[in-house]
Amino acid sequence: MREEEVEKLRGVVRDCVTKHLYSSAIFFADKVAAFTNDPADIYMQAQALFLGRHFRRAFHLLNASKIVLRDLRFRYLAAKCLEELKEWDQCLQMLGDAKVDEHGNVYDSKDVNVMYPDEDGEDREINISSAICFLRGKAYEALENRAQARLWYKAAVKADPLCYEALECLIENHMLTGEEETSLLSSIQFGPEDDWLTSFYSCLIKKNDAENVVEGKFIELEKEGYNYNHSDPSFAHTWKNNTDLLVCKAEYYHQCGEYQKCFELTSALLEKDPFHMKCTLIHVAAATELGHSNELYLMACSLTKDYPEKALSWFAVGCYYYCIKNKATNHDGTFAPAWIGYGNAYAAKEVGDQAMSAYRTAARLFPGCHLPALYIGMEYMRTHSFKLAEQFFMQAKSICPTDPLVYNELGVVAYHKKEYDKAVCWFEKTLAHIPSALSEIWEPTVVNLGHVYRKLKMFNEAIKTYEKALTLSTRSVSTYAGLAYTYHLQDNFAVAIDMYEKALWLKPDDKFCGEMLAIALEEGAHRGMDPKLEYR
Repeated sequence: MREEEVEKLRGVVRDCVTKHLYSSAIFFADKVAAFTNDPADIYMQAQALFLGRHFRRAFHLLNASKIVLRDLRFRYLAAKCLEELKEWDQCLQMLGDAKVDEHGNVYDSKDVNVMYPDEDGEDREINISSAICFLRGKAYEALENRAQARLWYKAAVKADPLCYEALECLIENHMLTGEEETSLLSSIQFGPEDDWLTSFYSCLIKKNDAENVVEGKFIELEKEGYNYNHSDPSFAHTWKNNTDLLVCKAEYYHQCGEYQKCFELTSALLEKDPFHMKCTLIHVAAATELGHSNELYLMACSLTKDYPEKALSWFAVGCYYYCIKNKATNHDGTFAPAWIGYGNAYAAKEVGDQAMSAYRTAARLFPGCHLPALYIGMEYMRTHSFKLAEQFFMQAKSICPTDPLVYNELGVVAYHKKEYDKAVCWFEKTLAHIPSALSEIWEPTVVNLGHVYRKLKMFNEAIKTYEKALTLSTRSVSTYAGLAYTYHLQDNFAVAIDMYEKALWLKPDDKFCGEMLAIALEEGAHRGMDPKLEYR
């Protein structure tokens, strides 16, 4: 066979791979490799076998070659075969010995003398060392050594910022705190042409900054663009309508408690890209918060039909049943929303032990996520273990110092411990950390602050705070009751009686308001006045 014929056959193999005709690719690659015995052709044959899912045969071919330990391509592909075969220890052995420090810097590596022939072409390639670091991370995570997995994922991103999968694992599995994510991004050496990538990655990490900072990041990235034809502005393109960027925005809206805004954005995105998994997750979460059980039912049916093996599908099922007040972790033990949702479902039914077990598992698996510690604290508070609750709230605060809900819970603990000055401080911090304008979901916090002012006998401040709460919601019994009691303590019986009556109109069987209304009427009568007449 002449060299020209061999080269034509190589072209046939490449074309078969492009057209996903893997059996044909394997057949012709085998003939080329048998004729030339060239390492490049052996590698091409192994690649065809791998793509055709003949992992054991591909590994045998690579391992039998004499250069598997000298050529990083051979070693990496052999390790990928072992990954597919779930032989994780052997996968790590094949990748070789190397160590990584806490910052993701690799040392004591013997790969420096291993050859990796550069391929001709203008395409930009991801550093093979980065891919190897990422595969090490996957192997360690599969072996449940999440500490080592975290370090190798960091090493992969630092070795090559284009290795997005490593960053995705760190973010989606909550392996780093917000501070650690920011530190990692600042340590990555991006190329001069990667300014847009720097901005995009900064939008992907935890959004714990002030509202104007986060919004500024989105605006900056939306302005990034490229003009293919400098003479015609219509050829200019930007990231403004990019799905991934809009999903980041939706996630931020959900984090801020703007669930309706989040739901509307994810609904529009799913019209355009109905199978975007991250968008689907946020959409399900927003629908659950808004109580849209019909939407959850349709999403659950669609997901379990199309993706019965994904944890997200069964998470949607769980959210539907949770929404109508009636388990997704069996499919993927590393799916954070499922563990937290699992705990919340038990907590809603006041099954504390199982809720705590789910939250503790989530805390162990996702050390960069503050929600497990927050919910553990809530469970302790439900059982009046305020000291333990405070410890876990402080732990949540150390992981995410910008979540207003953490400060709210610390304020509630301080209130129950009768540390009213401290409670005022925590509730005021809660309101200061809310990233957008006050909405109805924060009305309980404002009411709680009013209660604390009343306890401190700061009646005028309490009244102003309760009235502020009424601007957020006019159907809160607690607000009217607190306002009534404050006026009652000031001997302003007319207004107190009016507020008690408004509270009872909302909840006729409220025992406290019923009893206090009777007392206010009696005390007003003893003072020699008709409270209702005076009020008029």
